[in-house]
Amino acid sequence: QLRPERLNQPLEWKRPRLIFVNSMSDLFHPDVPFEFIQKVFDTMVRADWHTFQILTKRSGRLAELAPQLTWPDNVWMGVSVENQRWTSRVDDLRAVPAAVRFLSCEPLLGPLKLDLTGIHWVIAGGESGPRARPMKPEWARLVRDQCQSASIPFFFKQWGAHDQHGKRVGKEKAGRLLDRAIWSDLPV
Repeated sequence: QLRPERLNQPLEWKRPRLIFVNSMSDLFHPDVPFEFIQKVFDTMVRADWHTFQILTKRSGRLAELAPQLTWPDNVWMGVSVENQRWTSRVDDLRAVPAAVRFLSCEPLLGPLKLDLTGIHWVIAGGESGPRARPMKPEWARLVRDQCQSASIPFFFKQWGAHDQHGKRVGKEKAGRLLDRAIWSDLPV
């Protein structure tokens, strides 16, 4: 559901914020008209004291529309990469002229071999919710290690509903320690 009445809301917020655009939907979904996407980008251009994060699974549409949009430095663009099947989304993202291009490997559902060329940040985490599948520690380590090798900031968000041993304990109890460390790297 489009919310045109909220388009100017960020302009009213005077303190700088990190804003996750469409956190419960996808701005590049085929049902979102290009004209509405343009209006969202116009607001982000005008509200340059905020940082906007956009995440999509529709990388093909993103790549198609990206050349027609204005990409200010305060807009970070990311794609979801849950397992190896979806790594083609990274290629689409690489073509986008965003100041920060990031991957959200959440929920991480399998091992990932990534080409991180042109990527500025990687987030990884497990799945939460009633049907959550456990994430194996070696999958998270593999992503982290690739980031470290490429000098890419890595953010481990959470284990999800299961702990590192695969036991369902709830995301709060599972926490976000990976190898006894908190990984909270940011691209800036």
